[in-house]
Amino acid sequence: MSMKRKKHIMELLQQQGTLEIAELTEHFQVSSMTIRRDLDQLENEKKLIRTYGGATLAHPLKSERSFSDKQLEMLEQKQQIAEHAIPFIQPGMTLLLDSGTTTLEIAKRLSDIEHLTVVTNDIQIAAVLMNSKLDVYLLGGRVQNDVGAVFGNHAEEMLKELHVDLFFLGAHAIHPSFGITAPTIEKAALKREMIRAAEQVYLVADTSKFNQKAFAKVCDLSSITGIITDDSLPKEIYTQYKELAELKKVVKK
Repeated sequence: MSMKRKKHIMELLQQQGTLEIAELTEHFQVSSMTIRRDLDQLENEKKLIRTYGGATLAHPLKSERSFSDKQLEMLEQKQQIAEHAIPFIQPGMTLLLDSGTTTLEIAKRLSDIEHLTVVTNDIQIAAVLMNSKLDVYLLGGRVQNDVGAVFGNHAEEMLKELHVDLFFLGAHAIHPSFGITAPTIEKAALKREMIRAAEQVYLVADTSKFNQKAFAKVCDLSSITGIITDDSLPKEIYTQYKELAELKKVVKK
């Protein structure tokens, strides 16, 4: 019966994408403990991902894509996130911006903030701020082709000598148990140095990054100050991550 039930659970997941323990308990007329055991076994078999109070379909590890591919994807959501991030920045602050298209949207909105110092590992962000009156520092190291991110030992060593007020961290993927992940070990190492250098750390990520995994772990969600995301995040996922970090949910303008 257990095998048939698990097969049926996977069929329901294929149809709906996500399932709640309460609805499965009612559907199969079994205890919640039985359903949890089924879901745990299916997760061990890499067929699904357990979520708060239920499960969602397992997805393959997210691979990295070029800047041109990502630039216009989820653009409205990234702009929402940027608008919500700006109030966290005060004149005179030292700000660290991670590489990425979401942090690029934040950079586009910085020129009117006085006496701001910006440190980044993204050549696109540096280019956007080139003609501003801000003090801009670009970390040195290897430039990733097609992406524009700078990483490597030189960038890490430079960060060890810095301390900033606020860091906006980008993420390739976010998972409730595995934490924040990056596509390569080198990028994960650099992000950890950025976190270490900052007084406050806010993860900026659109809804497509949630309940996903990438290759290399950066940190647990408990290591950051909070999360800023867009308003299309489903309520059940919001509730799940709210318990793990201070989730800042954006309101559409």
